[in-house]
Amino acid sequence: MQPSDFTERKSGRLVNHQRGYWAFLPNPLPPPLELTWELAGQISEADRGLSELAGICRTLPNPHLLIRPFMSREAVLSSRIEGTQASLSDLFFFEAARASSWPDSDVREVRNYVRALEFALKRLDELPVSLRLLREMHRELMHGVRGEHLTPGEFRRSQNWIGPANCTLNAAKFVPPPPEDLMDTLGELEKFIHAPSPLPLVVRLALIHYQFEAIHPFLDGNGRIGRLLLTLLLCSEKVLPQPMLYLSAYFERQRAEYYRLLLAVSQDGRWLEWVSFFLRGVAEQSRDAVQRSERLLDLWKNYRARLQSVRSSALTLRLVDELFNRPYLTFSRAKETLAVTFRAAQLNVRKLQEAGIIEPIPGMVYGQVFVARGILDILEPESERGGSPPAAPA
Repeated sequence: MQPSDFTERKSGRLVNHQRGYWAFLPNPLPPPLELTWELAGQISEADRGLSELAGICRTLPNPHLLIRPFMSREAVLSSRIEGTQASLSDLFFFEAARASSWPDSDVREVRNYVRALEFALKRLDELPVSLRLLREMHRELMHGVRGEHLTPGEFRRSQNWIGPANCTLNAAKFVPPPPEDLMDTLGELEKFIHAPSPLPLVVRLALIHYQFEAIHPFLDGNGRIGRLLLTLLLCSEKVLPQPMLYLSAYFERQRAEYYRLLLAVSQDGRWLEWVSFFLRGVAEQSRDAVQRSERLLDLWKNYRARLQSVRSSALTLRLVDELFNRPYLTFSRAKETLAVTFRAAQLNVRKLQEAGIIEPIPGMVYGQVFVARGILDILEPESERGGSPPAAPA
């Protein structure tokens, strides 16, 4: 990293480390921001989108009906920004087939993202969004996957950097604070998260996300934790009653711009451009989540009406609800969900198949797996999918 890459408007200060490299220390938040009519309009649109999404959350017939699919979608797209190739279909399939060996390392990383988010949301009942919670979430994220040797659950004690693969520290595009300055910068960030502020929450989220990425406190997993932090703050601030807004789809679609603007804040203090980009993402993804939720709820009503018209039992209707939790189904999972005999589970699964709600995945060797294509088509457009899922392992 070269000082010449930074202008006088940079959002922090450069330090020349005793080991001979330059590093960047971001200034404490908040930065000076000039409110323009354009920015005010974007804040209003983002807030309106969040309000509409919160309304959808509150009208769900079952508060957990759509939560897990949205979590899983976020896990796939956030992990894809970091280079994984697993699709949402892959994740659902391996969960349904109970592939105990989890042969696909990308799927394991995505699954850990879901676990980390579930863990952190539960911990909010007893712990505020804090450095401690971030460490605990990081431990869940990195357990048993690529990077698990890089001190999961601990802030780094050595220098990291951002740049092309195999680049050296001096050739890096960006070098975050040295280890000896790390806790001071993190402490300032934690203070800002909890301090009263006149800034709208959506603007504070943009500032916090940048600051976390600029600090880069872990040796690995910083991008995913930084995006998870957004969901936690929306829930902890009671803006959303359920974790239904995820920005990774927006960041993944505009990955180059996402990284460019984060760096532009550091190098040239271009806060307004970054905040504007972030607010557009909140508005877009709020609308997307509302539309997907409405389509899924319409489909849920359609499935239930279809089954009720042929006088299906309450057990079969419960399986429909389970499909909107995980759209892949096996006889074993149906047995556990319904607490019935294996034979009774088979009969209820077959009723869903006869109604055209699920279909078997062809070529299965070690157990039948069924998929609800209608649900999956809403959650994961064909352009986001990988190849066909492999057969379940023995």
